[in-house]
Amino acid sequence: MRRSKADKAITHSKILTVAAKRFRERGLEGIGVADVMKEAGCSVGGFYKHFGSRDELVVEAMAEAFKDVDRWEEQAADLPAFLEAFLSDADSKRAALNCAVTAFAGDVRHASTSVKTVYTQRVKHTIGYYNHGLKGGDAQSRRTRAILLLSAAVGAASLARAVNDKTLSQEILKAVRDEFIDLAQRPLPRPSRLSGAPNDDRKPGPLAGRN
Repeated sequence: MRRSKADKAITHSKILTVAAKRFRERGLEGIGVADVMKEAGCSVGGFYKHFGSRDELVVEAMAEAFKDVDRWEEQAADLPAFLEAFLSDADSKRAALNCAVTAFAGDVRHASTSVKTVYTQRVKHTIGYYNHGLKGGDAQSRRTRAILLLSAAVGAASLARAVNDKTLSQEILKAVRDEFIDLAQRPLPRPSRLSGAPNDDRKPGPLAGRN
């Protein structure tokens, strides 16, 4: 009997769920199509009914994996709360160690343009989320701090994932979490009107240019 579109959609979703989980755990090259299909309860021969290539699977699986980050962002009361949860060292299932942004960071540089594009879009979105959660300063200073916070959070999570000493892993997350929650809560200073910022288009005063 010919399968319905609904059945195909369910199967497609199962494949993506497995791929998103395994790529996140083992890396983008850490599991093959055959193993993904088998774990999803599908035949290998059915792969091309769902995806035009392995690269297409990777792109869709990454987008699926990023949905967890969307949920964490939506559920957090504010940016400090997000960082508290993301960098929690409470247990082995802490968000930082399972975050797709962290998990894929090392693999993406060797990936195809389409995969890099999906990852880049996620990074841009998350910078925007961090930026929106900061207070004070101007647009550029908030963006700079957002990039700093994201880069260090992903870096700390990468180190915590890499070491095989649980105590050290927790210590890394705690050190960054404590510092960065404070940084996220602290309003940025307003730019000084006398700072001579590049975008300052005010006319020079009468003493401008004098020694």
